[in-house]
Amino acid sequence: MNTQTGSAPQLSDAIQLPSGAVLKNRIVKSAMSDSLGDGTGNPTAAQIRLYERWAQGGLALSVIGEVQSDPRYPEKPGNLMLWEQSDKDSLRELTARASVNGAHIWPQLGHGGALSHAPVYQPKGPSALHIGDFKCDGMTLEEVLALPETYARSAALAKEVGFTGVQIHAGHGFLLSQFLSPLFNRRDDQYGGSVAARARIVTEIITAVREALGSSFPIGIKINTSDLLEGGLTQQDALQTIKLLDETSLDLIELSGGTYFPGAKSSSDSAAKGPYYLEFAAQARQVTDIPLMVTGGFKSREEAADALSSSSTDLIGVARATILNPTLARDWQEGKGNPVFPRFETNPPGGITAWYTLLLTALANDEEADFELDLPTALRIYEERDALKTARWKDAFWLG
Repeated sequence: MNTQTGSAPQLSDAIQLPSGAVLKNRIVKSAMSDSLGDGTGNPTAAQIRLYERWAQGGLALSVIGEVQSDPRYPEKPGNLMLWEQSDKDSLRELTARASVNGAHIWPQLGHGGALSHAPVYQPKGPSALHIGDFKCDGMTLEEVLALPETYARSAALAKEVGFTGVQIHAGHGFLLSQFLSPLFNRRDDQYGGSVAARARIVTEIITAVREALGSSFPIGIKINTSDLLEGGLTQQDALQTIKLLDETSLDLIELSGGTYFPGAKSSSDSAAKGPYYLEFAAQARQVTDIPLMVTGGFKSREEAADALSSSSTDLIGVARATILNPTLARDWQEGKGNPVFPRFETNPPGGITAWYTLLLTALANDEEADFELDLPTALRIYEERDALKTARWKDAFWLG
């Protein structure tokens, strides 16, 4: 797959995925929850412009975070929806403009599960849980059995409106990540217990999505290397899961970690230096031939190039760095362009995520040069925006 056979891949090298699709270089904008949907599951002009800017900036692939199939369980009310009532014309405009300059654009097919936005509807995960202030209902067997068809329908619509691939979200503590995690998954049927049983619904979804899309359409997955929670998914569990995924028709496995479980520390807010998951990727390389992508902690071109040279990963996933520098992919291929990451005097819970999301919003409106917000102000605006979109979402999907 490396265009320079026998040598370590470079950032500018193309890679051919197992389905035959080609990514023009090794730099991917990993999924972030941009919260730029209109509150009824459809894209806005700002969101379309954002992904156009990233494509113009040289990325091989951008993944749109948290694209939902079931309106009851969004991660946020600014998520996109892919279902029968989606505005196909606006989605086609999104994919057309987000795929300029030879870029790929994939939706991250998700389901909030136990971590779905509580003001929208009662969260529901693999099992009923009550831990501290956290509560969720458990899914019935019939609801679990319906998931593969639900994901497949959304994937088929994604292909219809011009997305060039899809990613299945099984990380960061959302529904499929919950099925993989013994902390969330306490089922006593065929979908709970051993690693293979907890992964069963994930592999069934992959099979259904592949049947809906055909053999030449790329399908990726994002999974945790660890939940970073006591009683959650361990690295040993994750490696066993990757062995199971190796038997599927996946084109790409993205390695990440952590969870948005209340009170848990996000790996993206870590003060650790350097990429987070390369050591795990080296272990994963021993159990799968599917291309790997590592996301988390890449802050310089040198770190990205060294990771490729180590042969631990095939692709570099970057997220916040692309908000700070939307032409990061082009700049890194030219040997320049390391972003300057801000330092904050205060760090209220959720503040850093809110700040980056609002900077991302400024980027989408071509107004980043005028962006000046402190964390408390960013958090207040972010929460006010969510509240307005929650009301709109509940009204649009009859969830009042």
